[in-house]
Amino acid sequence: MFHQILLQIFQKLNNERTISAAYHVLKGKRSGQTIQDIGLFQLHNYFGLLPKLPRKTFDEAVSLFVQYSWLNLQESGHYSMKKLGLQRAEQTPAFLFDGWHYRGNEHMFFARLSLIVQSLSYQRAEVRTFSPISRDINVQSWVRTFLLDHSYQNGQIQQQLLEEFEAVLAVLPLSDANKQLVLYRLSGFGLPGWTWQQLASERKETVLDCQLAYIELLHTLLNEIHQTNEFSLLGKIAEGIRVKALLTDSTQQTAHLYEQGYSIEQIVQIRRLKQSTIEDHFVELAMYEPNFSIGPFVSYEEAEKIWQASKHYQTKKLKTLHEVVEGMSYFQLRLVLAKGEV
Repeated sequence: MFHQILLQIFQKLNNERTISAAYHVLKGKRSGQTIQDIGLFQLHNYFGLLPKLPRKTFDEAVSLFVQYSWLNLQESGHYSMKKLGLQRAEQTPAFLFDGWHYRGNEHMFFARLSLIVQSLSYQRAEVRTFSPISRDINVQSWVRTFLLDHSYQNGQIQQQLLEEFEAVLAVLPLSDANKQLVLYRLSGFGLPGWTWQQLASERKETVLDCQLAYIELLHTLLNEIHQTNEFSLLGKIAEGIRVKALLTDSTQQTAHLYEQGYSIEQIVQIRRLKQSTIEDHFVELAMYEPNFSIGPFVSYEEAEKIWQASKHYQTKKLKTLHEVVEGMSYFQLRLVLAKGEV
């Protein structure tokens, strides 16, 4: 699965960025460039899937792709996909990740769920003392409050949680083998959850591919919970997991000042940041804030010229567009590409 995901990302970024851009997407780098690449090349699904991905693992996959004649790699780090690589990318399945809206928070959801299941299991076995599966104090405190709020001692919550979990898994468009991943990871009285190594061995795949299948399952499950009102307990466990504020904190501060009437130059002085950083914030606003207008910075006619040039030359490279569209600054080019076609 890891190689298939990489191929899909490389296909979207083909000839436009360096190899490292794909690595930053998977790691969830919060730089202006990566955030903009997410929007420009529609890479939302893959954002932050593997925040701890070793660079060595990534580079080994790239070397393998070069060996397979799937892509050409230049010393500068830029690359282009070969015909064989493009064909291979087209054959990869459509995955159901939603990294942009979860950004690793899916693990917090499972930490809550697994500790709840473990606690209820020991309560049913009438064993009052056990070593919690999650060492996170915040998770432990949250689960304690959840259990008390739902009167866990009367035994009704166990059945409701089981029914909700069976119901949500039944409607997910994933294989039974992948759905079972979350079950194997749960622990209870006398029944420890499986390790990643055990699961990978059972599934005859790498640990990384096993973990990616598990993340896809959690994203799909969480989206189903959020889209329906049928799962009251799971909905409570999923509270605060989905990211609502899609802008970075720094961009939100810049947006607040802009809404108060300050110009870019004034915001630079107030925030004591480089102008290029503040411009990054405006590009991020153009990309992810529907009500933000780029009108004060670029006219409709100028925006149309930029999009026509982008189509004609089949590129979103700023250097190329800057050369062919006269009189436009890099900031204006970035704003137009971020906002989308007029």
